[in-house]
Amino acid sequence: MYGQTNSWVLPDGKYGAYEINDTDVFIITRRAALNLAYQKLSRVPEKPTCLLELTGHDLIGLPLRSPLSFNEIIYSLPMLTILTDKGTGIVTSVPSDSPDDFMALQDLKSKPALRAKFGVNDEWVLPFDVVPIINIPEFGDKSAEKVCGDLKIKSQNDKEKLAEAKRLTYLKGFTDGTMLVGEFSGKKVHDVKPLIKNALLESGQAVKYSEPEKKVMSRSGDECVVALTDQWYITYGESEWKEKTEECLANMKLYSDETRHGFEHTLGWLNQWACSRSFGLGTRIPWDEQFLVESLSDSTLYMAYYTVAHLLQNGNMYGSDTSLVKPEQMTYGVWDYIFGGGPLPESDIPSSLLSKMKQEFEYWYPFDLRVSGKDLIQNHLTFCIYNHTAILPKHQWPQGFRCNGHIMLNSEKMSKSTGNFRTLRQAIEEFSSDATRFSLADAGDGMDDANFVFDTANAAILRLTKEIAWMEEVLSAESTLRTGPPSTYADLVFVNEMNIAVKLTEEHYNEFMFREALKTGFYDLQAARDEYRLSCGSGGMNCDILWRFMDVQTRLIAPICPHYAEHVWRNLLKKDAFAIKAGWPVADSPDLTLKRANKYLQDSIVSMRKLLQKQVSGSKKPKKGAPTTAPEENKLTVGLIYVNEQYDGWKEECLRILKNKFDSAKGSFADDKEILEALKASYVGQDTNFKQIQKLCMPFLKFKKDEALTVGPQALDLKLPFGEIDVLEENRNLIKRQLGLDHLEVLAASDAAARRKAGPHVSLLTQNPPSPGNPISIFLSTAEFSSVSQQTGA
Repeated sequence: MYGQTNSWVLPDGKYGAYEINDTDVFIITRRAALNLAYQKLSRVPEKPTCLLELTGHDLIGLPLRSPLSFNEIIYSLPMLTILTDKGTGIVTSVPSDSPDDFMALQDLKSKPALRAKFGVNDEWVLPFDVVPIINIPEFGDKSAEKVCGDLKIKSQNDKEKLAEAKRLTYLKGFTDGTMLVGEFSGKKVHDVKPLIKNALLESGQAVKYSEPEKKVMSRSGDECVVALTDQWYITYGESEWKEKTEECLANMKLYSDETRHGFEHTLGWLNQWACSRSFGLGTRIPWDEQFLVESLSDSTLYMAYYTVAHLLQNGNMYGSDTSLVKPEQMTYGVWDYIFGGGPLPESDIPSSLLSKMKQEFEYWYPFDLRVSGKDLIQNHLTFCIYNHTAILPKHQWPQGFRCNGHIMLNSEKMSKSTGNFRTLRQAIEEFSSDATRFSLADAGDGMDDANFVFDTANAAILRLTKEIAWMEEVLSAESTLRTGPPSTYADLVFVNEMNIAVKLTEEHYNEFMFREALKTGFYDLQAARDEYRLSCGSGGMNCDILWRFMDVQTRLIAPICPHYAEHVWRNLLKKDAFAIKAGWPVADSPDLTLKRANKYLQDSIVSMRKLLQKQVSGSKKPKKGAPTTAPEENKLTVGLIYVNEQYDGWKEECLRILKNKFDSAKGSFADDKEILEALKASYVGQDTNFKQIQKLCMPFLKFKKDEALTVGPQALDLKLPFGEIDVLEENRNLIKRQLGLDHLEVLAASDAAARRKAGPHVSLLTQNPPSPGNPISIFLSTAEFSSVSQQTGA
């Protein structure tokens, strides 16, 4: 208020002159007038009375007098970024501390054409300079001017930079700023703000105005206002109560940081909340029966009621004449005995039933999980914590909330009006129960809105049906398969993948991450099975391992697709009882080195296939009329895989330096200058051209730094944790089968004799030498390989 140089209006904005009482007229937007009309600030209650409709253009140049301003007269000026759906549509301008105001005023001062466009006279703008009113550490007494200069903001149109400028100054100004002017000079801004507000209200120079925090639409389609009504309030912000609630929240499992931040934010602003209303359904407030208890305030301890409802109502959720207890029998003494640890009350309810109710409550409480929507964090769920800490002892406080988003249908908001809508019954009838559950699990985890996709549900039907058919096929051919413990590399890899699936899927279910559980417990497991089928070749699959796969997969998918799981369990696997009661599968600890070795093998096969295709096609296209296929004797049927299992030379030195400069606690490296200095020091005194070494090292250093930041410090090891040659040798037949080769050799790149086997292609090894994790393959025809072998004597 002290630092105002002008006020802002939206030139094309719609305003009006509204009667507030018999003497006052406010120029504001209709939306603001409607809010005020319900706050006893309208001559006709709840009905704004507009004397004159205006636009922002009508208001530009109006001379104004503003409370506390050092400028006796200020003027109304145009600003293009004003929102008419927020506040009154008239904005005070304080260019000393508001980056938006500073840049908008500077634009008008420095651009005559802009002034002319809106009919702004020079005397309304040019004489007005920034008025320092607050000192902010680091930003001084003209924080807006400083931050705009630091960020090189050129005009009021630099919206992203202005948003950053506000982020840097607004909160710091409120928390750390010190007043330089007025009767509260020398005091902190956050202490002064309420004092100035009260002084303005008491002097009649201001009124209180309230509006929804954001746009709120009623079920009738009307935009909501804030109404001043006679209500009872609960003061949730009371300090002792708030401390207990914060203590409870700190010990709760919330499953995501976003959820925790939502609760912490709500606790930060929640203070008084109206707990009563004058119409609708609900319970009368005991001390003032003209009011009903507002629904959100009335519904935050009902988890405790769940624990005894079945006993009160004799198992009938709606209640009936067969209910064991009448409502009037549930006195305060009875509730206090059940929930509050009070004495056994005098009651005509049998004491055995009372004891049973108390036993049920104490068995189920504290509740360890409440699943609800993210939109209820800011009211219902926070009230739940408050009310539990107010009424129940600490050992019965809530232990966990799992909040989720809303659900979309085929990437669009569900809406009856557009037809993009399904009820649960419709989805089950269209897709089946299990396919619906499958698609819901696949729809998404966390707080983001989940997306139920029809194609996923239809694909689930096909996937599950196809899986049943495959299992039937395997079981019918059981006698043709190998038996016994795992004996091949493919056996060991597949068993390991099942162990990994069991471990990860359990973790995901425990965190209520159903999409991730579906991925690890179904999709990834099926991919491992398909890879196993491909890897086994003529040796065939192991029957015992396949039985374990079918058992494990059925148990892992059972929580999502129970009907499918029970069908497989009873009818295909011929198991007794139910899959859902079979328990979680027992698994050995995953062998992560074996998993990494298998990924190396599969990636290498893909890389070899690309190299083979490239070598077959050659660098030039065949001439027109030439045959498209090579003669039989020229086909590339011999493969040479060259492996270098350990970094050496300058690469070894680079990795040594990176290891020394990596902070594992922070997960970051020292700066590039420090790494370069260390590299230079390692070559001091050596007869080498360091500039040449540096030219080789810099790309490698960057590559390895990025890799280490992505996969971890193991990327800096000199060799892989498994023998590359051993893995490739053990899977020689698989590689030959996958690439269509007749002959395959795995060779050490450091072996000179082995390098000579590459014949005319040996240059490929120098152009792109193999390194740990990256073998290089060369392919020859049978004739070419025979010729090279004769020349080398190999």
